[in-house]
Amino acid sequence: MSDNYRSREERRRAMNDNKQTNKPQGNKKKGGIFRKIVAAVFILGIIGLIAGVGTFFALISDAPKVDDSVLKDSFSSKIYANDGKTVLKEVGGEKRTYVQYNEIPQTVKNAFIATEDVRFYKHHGIDFYRIGGAVVANFKEGFGSEGASTITQQVVKNSFLSPEKTVKRKVQEMWLSYQLERKYSKQQILEMYLNKIYFSTGEVYGIAKAAETFYGVTDLNDLTIDQAAMLAGLPKAPSTYNPYKNPENATKRRNTVLNLMAKNGFITQAEADKAKQVDVQANLVEQNEKTSKYDVFIDQVIEEVQEKTDANVSSSGLEIYTTLDVDAQDYVDQLMNNEIVTFPNDKFQAGLVVLNNETGAVEAIGGGRNRVAGGLNFATDIERQPGSTIKPVLNYGPAVEYLKWSTAEPIKDEPHQYSNGTQIRNYSRNYKGWVSAREALGRSLNIPALKAFQAVGADKAQEFGEGLGLELGESSGEKFAEAFSIGGFTKGVTPMELAGAYSAFANEGMFTKPYTVTKVKFSDGTELDLSPKPKRAMQDYTAFMVTDMMKSVVEAPYGTARAVRVPGLDIAGKTGTSNFSAKEKASFNIPEGGVKDVWFSGFTPKYTVSVWTGYEKNSDGYIYSENEKAMAKNIFKQVITHVSQGEEKGSFKQPDSVVKRAVEKVSSKDVKKPSGATPKDSITYEYFVRGTEPTKVSQVFVEKEKEKEEKEEKEEKAKLTASFSEGSNAINVNWSGGDDETEFTVNMTSSDGASQTLADKGSAGSTSIPSPTPGATYSFILSTNNAGSASASVKVPQTAEEEPEDDSESEPGDEEQNPDEGTRPEDENENDGEETDQPDSEGPQNPDQGQQPDQGETENSSEPPSQPGNNGNNGNGNNGTNGNGQGNNQQPPATPDQQTENE
Repeated sequence: MSDNYRSREERRRAMNDNKQTNKPQGNKKKGGIFRKIVAAVFILGIIGLIAGVGTFFALISDAPKVDDSVLKDSFSSKIYANDGKTVLKEVGGEKRTYVQYNEIPQTVKNAFIATEDVRFYKHHGIDFYRIGGAVVANFKEGFGSEGASTITQQVVKNSFLSPEKTVKRKVQEMWLSYQLERKYSKQQILEMYLNKIYFSTGEVYGIAKAAETFYGVTDLNDLTIDQAAMLAGLPKAPSTYNPYKNPENATKRRNTVLNLMAKNGFITQAEADKAKQVDVQANLVEQNEKTSKYDVFIDQVIEEVQEKTDANVSSSGLEIYTTLDVDAQDYVDQLMNNEIVTFPNDKFQAGLVVLNNETGAVEAIGGGRNRVAGGLNFATDIERQPGSTIKPVLNYGPAVEYLKWSTAEPIKDEPHQYSNGTQIRNYSRNYKGWVSAREALGRSLNIPALKAFQAVGADKAQEFGEGLGLELGESSGEKFAEAFSIGGFTKGVTPMELAGAYSAFANEGMFTKPYTVTKVKFSDGTELDLSPKPKRAMQDYTAFMVTDMMKSVVEAPYGTARAVRVPGLDIAGKTGTSNFSAKEKASFNIPEGGVKDVWFSGFTPKYTVSVWTGYEKNSDGYIYSENEKAMAKNIFKQVITHVSQGEEKGSFKQPDSVVKRAVEKVSSKDVKKPSGATPKDSITYEYFVRGTEPTKVSQVFVEKEKEKEEKEEKEEKAKLTASFSEGSNAINVNWSGGDDETEFTVNMTSSDGASQTLADKGSAGSTSIPSPTPGATYSFILSTNNAGSASASVKVPQTAEEEPEDDSESEPGDEEQNPDEGTRPEDENENDGEETDQPDSEGPQNPDQGQQPDQGETENSSEPPSQPGNNGNNGNGNNGTNGNGQGNNQQPPATPDQQTENE
């Protein structure tokens, strides 16, 4: 038994050994690697955890302490002018009305919680669900593109930390939020938040002050659901969603809040729908608190700080350094107060911005007339159709940038239409034919502007405009269309935006978004630079050439804004006008010629000033008189003159990428160099991108000269002959020459005072004068409409009884001069041989066939008298019997319209 057992045991062992021997060797190796990887990951995890914990504590080591006084007390902020010393205003907590938690109705609390932090009562200061979504967005769009801040985090950020978007600040914010939640209840934190939050310009902080400012409510329990939703929607973008300034945006935002409240069960959907029906402006109180000095600029400063830092200006103890120039702002304020220009009436409004081109800094703002605190800022809030001021931005700028158009680019001004077939017209309702891009912009022609836009393409035009800071297409909420080429926007632009776009042309193509704040110092000593960095928006050749074209707008011969010229200043700019629709004209009884908006935006090498004029509402009025239409240009001239005083004037510098060349004025689709035959008044000097200047010489005037010569060779000049026939005792007169269109007029005068018209606008022919007076001299004058003129004279011989001497003509010097045939001053000019530019009595002289006294006379009349004293007998004669001289004396002087085709 023992042997058998041993054998079976041995067999079992042998079988196990065989299994181990036959097992693939790689499995043992793989198992070992896996265990090593797991061990390595575990070890790295431990190391990472230790490192992470160490980093975390390093980042929070210098975090501020949670301080009760900082959370509830307010610290005023100082706002400085651009000299860094002058305090414009100290903004403090005096505008705040603090309310306790139990004084805030649940509807208001719910509105803010639904909008800002719906999980407020569920997290401990940090909402990891929201962080997850924000992380994904930040990976796609860059760090800081989307936040996940809870209400607790917002309280921390506004109370203790600078708004820098760094990892350290974010970690500290999360740590302090956690500490805040440990120390205070949710109710206390919500109370802090609702009393600190920023609602609007005019230093409106806290829910109580906001309710009073917008709705006149001093007891928060009186706020309706729609009002609470409106206030809860404001903090995200106080200016954008302001119901006074932007009712459309405000309505959309309020309705979004109402939907969120219904979605999260704070109100029913029926209550939300009912609240949406309330007009967002229905219960707003009238704004009547007058602004104080510099408030229009300071409001913009506060908005900018709020937008860029999220800091609470009213309570954070900031030092804010601005771009405001005290002298410029004081002058603009005086102008707005009717002290420098006279406005048509109290409702007539204006908005303007003064920019430093090199830095993009806003040095002065004209926010409007009779402005109230927190009211509409006509320089930064209104969005109006820009009219033709947009043409350099969306048409000619892109054409030069992408197609390298020259300032001489030929464009045919002719009947034209949009791509959909809709007709487009010029303001003047006529067409100029071939014009240069310079002339098209100078005259503000619509059709060439659209053609430039179409040549570039909508995509490129939009790209160029957006590079200059304009919101176009989807970003503005409207489809970018061809009508934009002539200012046909739905929403429009602000003077601030237009000034920013124009300043890039003056700054060699570098664009800086307009700004009012250079830096902010926080109470913890942190300093934040808020000056935007310039970026290249276009090539330097585009900036210079479009600028030079805009200079033609303010210069002769065709500029539409010559009134803005200032001696010594190099000015470029553009006018713009927008019209009322047919429906608006009918609704508000607006007469033909009444317009909605009038702009002028212009610049010198140093400053840009953009001016809008008009009315806040269509019901307030319309611009009609020439004085009203000129207000924008007048305001610009006054402001640009003032801010330029004492400044080095300078001029726009031509870059190396641009060349200036003489070209023949545009008359066809080609730009060519002038020829030797080109008249001086047909030569102009234009700018080209280097390498694109014309090389071909124009043959226009060479061909015209050739045609003229050929025509003169073919054309038979008018001829006039007159002779006395003894046999018939008559004077025979013949006239001929010219062509089929020639009209002949023949007049006769005699020395005895008789006169007669032999032919009046007739054709070539002849006639005879029977029984002329013996011894009398007969003068004949021929004039034509296109073949020049001629003259002849005949002296009738004496009879044999009266004149026994030789019956031939007297020898020179033998006869006594007839006193009636003496030399007249006006006839002396004919001896000079000069051509006259006066037309004949029948109409304007053909410039190619000017009147020449020596042409068309009798055979001997072109010769001078052989001796002094031979008077009255030759066609070119020196004395009063000169037929040609008399013909000229009968002609009226040339009118200006006859002298030149287009004066």
